[in-house]
Amino acid sequence: MLTRRRLLASAAAAATFAPRWAGAARYTGPGVSESEIRIGNTMAYSGNSAPYGVTGISEASYFDKINREGGINGRKIRFLSRDDGLIAAKTVELTRQLVERDDVLAMFSILGSATNHAVRAYLNQRRIPQLFCASAAGLWGDYAHWPWTIGWAPSYFIEAHGFAAQIRRERPLGKIAILHENTDLGRDAVAGLRDALGSDYPRMVIADATYDPPDPTIDSQIVSLYGSGADIFINISTAKFAAMAIRKVYEIGWRPLHLLTATSNSVAAVLAPAGFERAKGIISTSYMKDPTDPQWHDDPGTNEWHAWMARYNARVSVDDFSTVGGYCYAQTLVEVLRRCGDDLSRANVMKQATNLQHLTLPMLLPGIEINTGPHNYHPIRQLHMMRFDGTRWVLFGNLVSG
Repeated sequence: MLTRRRLLASAAAAATFAPRWAGAARYTGPGVSESEIRIGNTMAYSGNSAPYGVTGISEASYFDKINREGGINGRKIRFLSRDDGLIAAKTVELTRQLVERDDVLAMFSILGSATNHAVRAYLNQRRIPQLFCASAAGLWGDYAHWPWTIGWAPSYFIEAHGFAAQIRRERPLGKIAILHENTDLGRDAVAGLRDALGSDYPRMVIADATYDPPDPTIDSQIVSLYGSGADIFINISTAKFAAMAIRKVYEIGWRPLHLLTATSNSVAAVLAPAGFERAKGIISTSYMKDPTDPQWHDDPGTNEWHAWMARYNARVSVDDFSTVGGYCYAQTLVEVLRRCGDDLSRANVMKQATNLQHLTLPMLLPGIEINTGPHNYHPIRQLHMMRFDGTRWVLFGNLVSG
């Protein structure tokens, strides 16, 4: 009798802590209840990278829209977004809280390269999806070693190939100076440039300067790069430093062919603070539509975005391009969760995230789509060149693929 009681007690305990499947296999388990899906996130809402916090604000606003429309198969998304100031140690602390205390289903759209890197091992060891890292570093495509981590945006490596191709078209005999952040952002971009320029790299790149995220200014680096005599400037910087560089380049009378990473080409967060006249002629890349561009005036996807902004995200400027990024990231996650159906186990979430084929989103540029697979953790591999005309970004040329 005692043995039977112990068996019954053990069975009851197992039923309490095991995932439950009600009716036609409606899952409840880590991060999922009958009424909600808990998603974790860390974002820089303070510090030097605070302008990127608009991404998290916009993601929350899109999830609010989904929840008001009934959620995902009747479950509401509970988006737990925490401010890490883009400090990796803080990211680790907050991620552990979100996983161990708040019991989230997955971490989503963590901002930054160093921050994602800091929690990658922890999340993979626990088999918790690290979905759609908000960083274009190539690290997030390593499916063999880190199967629970996947990127989203085109890599800095691919963007550097686009820059190299443009330089060869416009100034094949030019001399290049590079400013880059001393993180994976800068290292990946420089690696891509080395790969694209090949044997011409040592001849063409005559100056290179770095900065660290806590630095107060990059004025001395810009002056040094100017002094090299370079007539091409590649600006691989986050928003605050990109704006500083644009201002300083103009103030010292340097007029190079200026190429700016997509990470920092927001009109509202970078070009406006730097000054439109100073930014005129800068070349960058994109893979999403700029809703302020007149060419998208009658575009259904852009009109849908404007309607969402007006109703759900009105506290953020329509000129801030980070809103588009947050919108697209959130739409991708919603598509994954919908495809999961009632099987919202972490394993199935990862399976669906890595089986997206020819997925188009309303605010992706024409011809650009999301493709993932068990051996492809780089969802977007295309981008478009564009030039700032003093008022807006103007697309030109063909798609760059990698």
